[in-house]
Amino acid sequence: MSDESKFENLVEPKGFNPGLIVLLVVASLLLIFLVGNYALYMYAQRTLPPKKKKPVSKKKLKKEKLKQGVSAPGE
Repeated sequence: MSDESKFENLVEPKGFNPGLIVLLVVASLLLIFLVGNYALYMYAQRTLPPKKKKPVSKKKLKKEKLKQGVSAPGE
């Protein structure tokens, strides 16, 4: 039992582990980045007008009308 107390006295507190500090800084920067992106996304969704759809060409309109007008064979 006396051996254990000798080893406990030899261990000195060194402060924070440098690896832990780096990990916390990187994790906090990543979290700030993600929260900022989400906030900008929500702001843009509210303020920007919706995207305009591409105009459909006349050829495509004619093809769609023909497809709808033609019945399947055998009916």
